[in-house]
This record gives sequence, structure tokens and C-alpha cells, in this order.
Amino acid sequence: MADIEAQFDQAMLQIYQRAKKEAKYQANDFLGMLMSNRGVRTAKTLINSKTESSGYAKLSELGRLDLTVEALVTEDTRWHVLFTDEELERARLRLKKYRYEPKNS
Repeated sequence: MADIEAQFDQAMLQIYQRAKKEAKYQANDFLGMLMSNRGVRTAKTLINSKTESSGYAKLSELGRLDLTVEALVTEDTRWHVLFTDEELERARLRLKKYRYEPKNS
């Protein structure tokens, strides 16, 4: 499991880097969480939050929900083993609420 968690850490860092490069959005709070808590814990914190993060809202405004944690965990089945069915459903519903249809879900 440690190997997949390390791969997920990299995937999380990549969405930060892509948001910075492609959307011109520097998600410093997200990066701080990632550096302190690693990928899985950061993702679970964000997905299980009752409200969307400010970063999620900003990416929504920019039309880039594809760069959210919710999209990352729902669209790539490799990560599904790291999350409960409830967390995956919560992520899907949040994306749907913002009219984003996850690919491959």
C-alpha cells in the first residue's frame, strides 16, 4: 500500500503544479497541507469537509474542476483503493453539484 500512496502523493503534487501552470492558480494552502499531511490525508480532509475549500471554489470559477482532488480520485481508478465508497461518492456528488461530470466514473 505504501507504493500506491507514494504514487498518489505524486499525483496530488502534479495537480498543484498543473493548476499553477495551466490555470495560473497557486494553491499555497493546498501545497502546505500536502507537505504536512501527504496526499491521502489531504484528500480525505478535503473530500470529507462539509463545504468546498476556497481552492475548489477558485478552480470552479476558472472552469478547471479537472484539477481538483475530487476529480483526481474519481477519474483514476488506481486511487479508489485509498478511499471508502462513501468518500468516492461524496467526491462525485460535489463535482456533480458544480456541473462537472467525472470522466471514467
